[in-house]
Amino acid sequence: MARDTLTGSRIRERRLILGIRQAELARKAGISASYLNLIEHNRRRIGGKLLVDLAQVLGVEPSMLTEGAEAALIAALREAAADSGTPVAELDRTDEFAGRFPGWAEVLASNHQRIARLTRTVETLSDRLTHAPHLAASLHEVLSTGAAIRSTASILAETGELEAEWRDRFHKNLNEDSLRLAESSRALVNFLDESDSSAVRRGVPQEEAEEFFLAHGYHFPDLEAGRVTPKALVEAAPQLVSDAARVIARSALEQYQSDAVQMPLSEVDQMIKAEGLDPSALARRFSAALPVVLRRLGVLPPEVLGQDAGLVVCDASGSILFRKPVAGFALPRFGASCPLWPIYTALQRPDVPLRRNVVQQGRSALGFECLAVAWRHVPGSFDTDALHHAVMLILPRREVPQDA
Repeated sequence: MARDTLTGSRIRERRLILGIRQAELARKAGISASYLNLIEHNRRRIGGKLLVDLAQVLGVEPSMLTEGAEAALIAALREAAADSGTPVAELDRTDEFAGRFPGWAEVLASNHQRIARLTRTVETLSDRLTHAPHLAASLHEVLSTGAAIRSTASILAETGELEAEWRDRFHKNLNEDSLRLAESSRALVNFLDESDSSAVRRGVPQEEAEEFFLAHGYHFPDLEAGRVTPKALVEAAPQLVSDAARVIARSALEQYQSDAVQMPLSEVDQMIKAEGLDPSALARRFSAALPVVLRRLGVLPPEVLGQDAGLVVCDASGSILFRKPVAGFALPRFGASCPLWPIYTALQRPDVPLRRNVVQQGRSALGFECLAVAWRHVPGSFDTDALHHAVMLILPRREVPQDA
């Protein structure tokens, strides 16, 4: 059923919500109750003055009666149906459901979004517990210290009379190991404690840096305009608790500032609007290296770039140094990333730009255009090898590429 034929249903639902009787609404609108009954059952189309009068009595804008639920709500309902994993036979009536029961539609869409957020949180925490290096080190410290205490205690308990010198030495070791166990246990508890009641929430430094960039939407207009420095931004950031996180964030901001100087936002905006999104053309226009162009495009606001984008920067070992997620593309915080990503192919072919179509498999396949290139981050010498980094720009595609 078309959305514009549901005006009567929306009038009826709004009337029932307000507790107005059909006869009363008909009287206030200046029509008969029988005619209003036909309207409410979508047997008569209305418009013009009558629509305006009914909307005024019901206390809504006329467009709310003719257009009904927003397109975003309907899209959210369709997404919820697609992600349910069960056959849905009434997708063709999504508009009707949203129009007749907008409140329930909002509840369903909100719950689907909440479940999706919780699922992502569980996946993130699972990755963190499985692969976090700090957690592994803390557990190893606790276990090894516990074993040392157990060994010392066994010697004191099972050995006969010990010389005073050796007994004092074992007691000293037992005391020192107990202190180590207490400290390592406290560190482990602090790491695992994610309660919001904690005054200071300390996590992995990389997570703190990512939270900082996410809070700013990966865009820093004051930094681009020269009104603030990376050091000042880092010092004022509540998300950056540890010194290591501040170092990571400051280094990324300094790179951001350098890229912004080479490619000013206003000029990039003008060129994208005039010629479209062409990294090679942008590189020629600004005399910038392709890694600079990809890093710059990856953090542009969506209204400038014309779409959302993800960004990944890694070192030669494949460890992710910087990540900007984009919906539908799995970017793990910890653990191994997909070895088939073009960013890892680029590391094997420095200075050679790559463009690949990537499909993320899941309940529904999502297609992405990925542009990657590796560059020499630290030059080599006779004594040391060159150090390479790689960057990958991730652009969602409307359709899944057939050749992926």
